[in-house]
Amino acid sequence: MLDLFNRGGWAMWPLLLAALICIAYIIERLITLTRARANPALFVDYIKQAFEQGGTEDAIALCNQNPSPVARIFTPALEKYEKYKGSSDMKTILEESITAAGSVELTFLDRGMLVIAAVAGVAPLMGFLGTVSGMIRAFDAIAAAGTIDPVLVSSGISEALITTATGLVIAIPAASAHVFFTSRINAYTRAMEQASNSLIEFLLEEEEKGG
Repeated sequence: MLDLFNRGGWAMWPLLLAALICIAYIIERLITLTRARANPALFVDYIKQAFEQGGTEDAIALCNQNPSPVARIFTPALEKYEKYKGSSDMKTILEESITAAGSVELTFLDRGMLVIAAVAGVAPLMGFLGTVSGMIRAFDAIAAAGTIDPVLVSSGISEALITTATGLVIAIPAASAHVFFTSRINAYTRAMEQASNSLIEFLLEEEEKGG
């Protein structure tokens, strides 16, 4: 590997940097999405049970014990419910609270996705730039020698092929990770929206009953 890196020329350094950045963000995204694996539909049922058993305080306590994004969205909604209980604009208050908290959590879930996408797009371009550089070296060697000698041009062609391959090796897993994470985030976002609507309906029903 070290020999290939050295033979790849200068373009291998920015490719290495891109690979390290991409790996760091992929690991961070894996950790984040693992922490966010709580099922929103199931969690909202737990919140309803806690509310029915101990009121708003128990429901908030349950949210505070859960580090998932859906719990952090529910917490301000439950706090607003307790604070503005009896208000005629309760539905608007709850919706605005969840929308505000949801925007923060969606930003958190999407963090780093742009970087992964950038690496997937830029890495092949870096590899192609290294390819062009290697071919220029090969043709310069031919011009200087005045004849086509495989020994003279082999290093330039080798550099061109190595950088192209390296760029693709980095881009393929980066693009795959981006697609995987995007699908997971979108699915989780839809589930949070449905769970949030379910919680709002539940709280409004409790409000009508005088809970």
